Amino acid sequence: MRIGVEEEFHILQVESGLLVPRADAVLRRLPRRTFTKELHQSTVESNSRVHATLGGLYADLTRTRRRLDAAASSLGLAVVAAGTAPLAPAASGHPTAGARYRHMVEEYRQVADEQLICGAQIHVDIPDRETAVGVMCAVSPWLPVLLALSASSPFWQGADTGYASWRTLLWQRWPTAGPVGCFPSVADYDAVVRDLVRAGVISDPGMIYYDVRPSAHLRTLELRICDACPRAETVVLVAGLFRALVTEAIELHASGAVVCDGRHEWLRGASWRAARSGLEGALVDPRTHREAPAADVVRGLLARSRPTLEAHGDWRTVRDLTEAALADGSAAERMRRKAREEDLLACTDLLIADTRGERRHRRPASVGRRRVARSTAGAAGSGAPKVLGS
Repeated sequence: MRIGVEEEFHILQVESGLLVPRADAVLRRLPRRTFTKELHQSTVESNSRVHATLGGLYADLTRTRRRLDAAASSLGLAVVAAGTAPLAPAASGHPTAGARYRHMVEEYRQVADEQLICGAQIHVDIPDRETAVGVMCAVSPWLPVLLALSASSPFWQGADTGYASWRTLLWQRWPTAGPVGCFPSVADYDAVVRDLVRAGVISDPGMIYYDVRPSAHLRTLELRICDACPRAETVVLVAGLFRALVTEAIELHASGAVVCDGRHEWLRGASWRAARSGLEGALVDPRTHREAPAADVVRGLLARSRPTLEAHGDWRTVRDLTEAALADGSAAERMRRKAREEDLLACTDLLIADTRGERRHRRPASVGRRRVARSTAGAAGSGAPKVLGS
């Protein structure tokens, strides 16, 4: 099955690390078929092509990031793929023009004003919407593990929140965000969506923000739980695991097997635990509903997915990326280490470098706090595992 990715990026002023409302200027230098606007002018989104292989996806993501970096650098700016920007003030949003965004700002007020967060959405081909509804129920118990792998937002308004993914807590304030319930059929799912629109809770089906959902405009199942990931390798890891989960669930659904016990009440707590701990603490093990070390739960998902990963030719890639992620720690922990060693501006530099694909994180002392942004075309992927190379 094919996969695709939507990535969101913060636009920053290099010298200060602060968000800047320059999306329109950046987008004018980019093709609209690949890049688009978001709710706030300090965010841009990229859309990958559709890929059958993880290697093809990785090449696409790194190429797209280089192109975005070049456009931002030409304006003296930088872009960052992370759940939150470490130094972003809560009141720094500038809504994008348009009737839909204007309605969101007027209706949801501070929730929309503080939507200064970025995520990564993974799409996997699905045979039909009926299957999608059944499959999303089956894969939901493992989604908090994918959140833990992606966690990249420990800082908010210049302070350490104590969470690995503070974006999750901000995101779940929207009325339809968070774990999805169980629906007997696509008709039941569609009825709930219609009721939410008629009740005025949301304006259209595109505002269904469940952790996983049938895409509103594509024949895909869409994963929405994850933070934006500084390293493209993390996106590929999550995509590989999610595709394996979806593939297995499709096969079970087609066989008529029971794929879910109908009990998802525990999932919100599991998502909270993943947002709190990332890879550095305990997670809720979907197999036992008990607390377990994050590494054990992640490796449990890897072992469960091995037959499907091998069938796709993804086993070596996903295994190596998983072990690298566990060895390096979550992006949130890497950010905290950098902030402890230096400061939050150095942490922002780390995010810029990771987003570009570099592995050089120290701000040159000779330019102090006024380093000039530069394009690093050709540098992306230089620190990637060789399995994702040529």
